[in-house]
Amino acid sequence: MGRIQQLSNSVVNKIAAGEVIERPASVVKELIENSIDSGALRVEVDIGAGGSEYIRVTDDGGGIHADDILLAVTTHATSKIRTADDLFQISTLGFRGEALASIAEVSQLKIRSRIPDSDVGSELVVNLGERGDVVPCGCAAGTCIEIRQLFANTPVRRKFLKSDATEFGHISEQFTRIALARSHVHMVLRHNDKIVYELPATDRLIDRLEMFYGTAISEQLISIDHQLGEMRLWGYVGHPAVNKATRKWQHLFLNGRWFQDRSIQHALSEAYRGLIMVQRHPICFLFLELNPADVDVNVHPTKVEVRFQDPQSIYRLMLSSLRNRFLGMDLDSKLKVPAEASTVDPQEQNEIQKEFSQWAKTELFKTAEIAGSPLMVGSTVSGTIANSPLSLLSSTTVDRGTSDWSPEIAPGLNRFETENLEWSAATHRIVNRVNSPSHFDQPGHSESTGGMERSEIDEAACAVQPEKSDFEHDSSQAGETSEVSHASASQNHHFSTEFLEGVRALQIHDCYLVVETPEGMTVIDQHALHERILYEEFRRRVHSKAMESQRLLIPVPISLGFRGSSLLLDCREALDQLGFEICEFGQGTILLSAYPAMLGKLNQEQLLRDLAEQLESSSLESAHRDILDELLNMMACKAAVKSGQKLSQEEIEELLRQRHLVADAHHCPHGRPTALNLSRTELDRQFGRLGS
Repeated sequence: MGRIQQLSNSVVNKIAAGEVIERPASVVKELIENSIDSGALRVEVDIGAGGSEYIRVTDDGGGIHADDILLAVTTHATSKIRTADDLFQISTLGFRGEALASIAEVSQLKIRSRIPDSDVGSELVVNLGERGDVVPCGCAAGTCIEIRQLFANTPVRRKFLKSDATEFGHISEQFTRIALARSHVHMVLRHNDKIVYELPATDRLIDRLEMFYGTAISEQLISIDHQLGEMRLWGYVGHPAVNKATRKWQHLFLNGRWFQDRSIQHALSEAYRGLIMVQRHPICFLFLELNPADVDVNVHPTKVEVRFQDPQSIYRLMLSSLRNRFLGMDLDSKLKVPAEASTVDPQEQNEIQKEFSQWAKTELFKTAEIAGSPLMVGSTVSGTIANSPLSLLSSTTVDRGTSDWSPEIAPGLNRFETENLEWSAATHRIVNRVNSPSHFDQPGHSESTGGMERSEIDEAACAVQPEKSDFEHDSSQAGETSEVSHASASQNHHFSTEFLEGVRALQIHDCYLVVETPEGMTVIDQHALHERILYEEFRRRVHSKAMESQRLLIPVPISLGFRGSSLLLDCREALDQLGFEICEFGQGTILLSAYPAMLGKLNQEQLLRDLAEQLESSSLESAHRDILDELLNMMACKAAVKSGQKLSQEEIEELLRQRHLVADAHHCPHGRPTALNLSRTELDRQFGRLGS
């Protein structure tokens, strides 16, 4: 008997569903696109429990005729193409005719639809691929499709779904992309019966951008409109001062469809070359319009990738349009880093702020009613409040619109215990220098280490190290401890205390430190070294549960969007260990109640935004330990001295002294070397001082 068998329709449909329907957000995308293709001018999306309970999309489009409803849930049945030639003239968002059939195979689907010319609508229920009868019903003109029990017959797929908040974050992302592409459509998004977005129809893209991202972003956008033959590129790009650590803020649309293309992203980066720092990315909302015959959209099941007939022309159009636009502008006049934009719908901001104010007052009264111990104001999440020279704590509140914003904090009542640390005035000066206003006047400055992206905006530094890292006793690293310690002892001896007392190091390019050693000379990367110092200290404190937290007198609301807030909330356990205390506040907003005291005046709001952005762009969905280590890496990078920052001689000496105290000072947390050694023998050989 042969081994090859014909698969049943049910299995075929499940395979197709696996390609098209990855998660609830995929269902929402397909249903909204169908509504748009039907000519709808109003689309309402209702989500329950992140899509795992129900998904309902209602529109006022052309509806489905009663005779066509059964065909609508049949594989490869569509009203959008007729022949193979139509594949190269596609002007609709959907065309394959497999979305509804795939969804119906793995869920309980109900369709209610009525065409405008009919007085009676039609209803069809499909339960996990089993189709019922079409029955008449009363409904408004248009279509309403409701999905329940998604992936009920594919438990493996359902098991891989994330939390409700995370799944809704993906849904919100898909909704945003379509809403930006179709600003003429009135769109509504609800989650658990609460309105998240209500976007009135508008002819101006900038109005919808402002609804999503607020004026802080919309006022920093540059309009683009360039025509080249049949091709047109229009939309908005961000001012060079408004740049991000990832490309998730780059929205590209082709004939009204959101898509991704590496060559276009490269052209975008080339247009900004020299205007923003490396490893930073511009934001854009660009629309490319061209003849459908010049592009193949039938490349990827989700249609996010396309193939251009003449990609070079597209590349040139993107590059020349942006460069010509920049040449005609005075970019320097706007090189001021704006406040981070809110990702919450502005029409909800007043309601959120009012609700938060009431909540804050209630909590303050609760605090006053509890025992009158002064520790209620100055207490910390764990241990006493840090009041060391490097904690940068201030009793005053800085304007949140400035770079060195610091939320109002409760005054500390106890001094931070420093018996295991060696503080000095020079260390304090390093921190003050990094935290000075002049340090933040360079918009978009960033540095990359081992593939990590980081911004120079709102960064501060502190140099802290124990005499011996407690992590040497970590059982998980016991095997490598002796080797690291041995290497450290053998290579750091020339940085002994006696030697450091008389050493003078030279800083070159405000980036590297050149130090004379008994064996020759050492060139040190100041950022990589300081990053390693901070990383080990952060790890030591987390491991010993001594990561002190500074509690805020009034918690600070931070708008991160639904996906960003859900990712941080999913990492709450790791953040707690680091000294952050956050809680959900709703509408894509979290409340920050405490932060690591060691980070002092570092802009905690910006730091959490950067953390959320990095989590969105990474694949850290595995072990708690991996997430914690990644967060430690990011915190150390944000707080470290930066390349391009001039240091005084005392500050250099303090950095070298801290290097002497670190177990492994030879590599940054991402594996990059912190120093290069050049022996006296090698120097003599290069200058011909050794005999032939």
